[in-house]
Amino acid sequence: MPLVSTMTHQAILIVSFGGPEQRPDVIPFLENVLRGKDVPRERMLAVAEHYYHFDGKSPINEQNRNLIAALKKELAEHHIELPVYWGNRNWHPLLADTLEQMKKDGVKKALAFFTSAFSSYSGCRQYRENIAAAREAVGEGAPVVDKLRVFFNHPGFVEAVADHTVGGLRQLSEEERGRAKLVFTAHSIPLSMAQSSQYQPQLEEASRLVAESVAVERDGRSDFDLVYQSRSGPPTQPWLEPDILDFLREYKRGDGNDPVVIVPIGFVSDHMEILYDLDTEAKDLCAELGLRMVRVPCAGTHPRFVSMIRELIVERIAVDKASLNLAASGPWLESSAANVSCTHPTSPKSMSHGASRHPRAVKFQVAMR
Repeated sequence: MPLVSTMTHQAILIVSFGGPEQRPDVIPFLENVLRGKDVPRERMLAVAEHYYHFDGKSPINEQNRNLIAALKKELAEHHIELPVYWGNRNWHPLLADTLEQMKKDGVKKALAFFTSAFSSYSGCRQYRENIAAAREAVGEGAPVVDKLRVFFNHPGFVEAVADHTVGGLRQLSEEERGRAKLVFTAHSIPLSMAQSSQYQPQLEEASRLVAESVAVERDGRSDFDLVYQSRSGPPTQPWLEPDILDFLREYKRGDGNDPVVIVPIGFVSDHMEILYDLDTEAKDLCAELGLRMVRVPCAGTHPRFVSMIRELIVERIAVDKASLNLAASGPWLESSAANVSCTHPTSPKSMSHGASRHPRAVKFQVAMR
């Protein structure tokens, strides 16, 4: 059946963090990430070593290319004729360059898909600010960009993560699956940022939905732990806890010996923070502690995740199309004032585009993508 569309949007824009693709890119990339933040250079150089461990290349750009290729195929198969563009916050292709190209191509209005499933300053609000700054740089005629909604409880995201989790559990014996510790991870953020967003409740809800979906693989168990990774910043600044490494040590101290299945639900692709924090640091620690560890892939280009992006697009451009979700909280619709600013619905600051930029909260945050 042909899509009944308002035809108000002429393109799709994939918005992501960006990452270096060779050793000479690493320092310029990190300088982009840290511009305007009071982070000691020693900290930046320490993070650079994480990239040099992988010869300076972050997987995130290639993973975005793969996602875009899969999305183009998905749209074509469903007769949705919308070109797909891609712009990053911190590395090429940069958002301003992409919007300039869109302007030259005659795009007046586009729908943006952020590669972040959850609401927080850095995962939502900051991307909005990046787009605003890019539009200002492009000047008159810059495309208007409307964001697709947060998708933490969309069935496509939950089903993709659950399917990968089942694959991870099946690396264990049937007896081990029933005993396995199911651990979800997400990027830690400062408490000041967490308190002004729905980041933590959304993570808890998504983790519960996945755990319930895979319970049949675990002898009916749906218990789980939610922990955090990739924290940066001074020890005096409180961030979301427990950290994955502290959690593993505490688990072992409590005579925990069952396999640990780690699901990085807070990320949509297996980029640097997964390769270093989980596949290197957590894996090495588990070997030291004598724990068997299975790391589950992120949603990536799972067919259900790709079809979810199409469904989000159709939801915005089609007539009378329902908003799919799996939880009592309902779809996190972008039309509400709270979601425009990506902050907690009860926060007074959520009612305007001038919501807090959380300068102190992001001051020391060094993301690795």
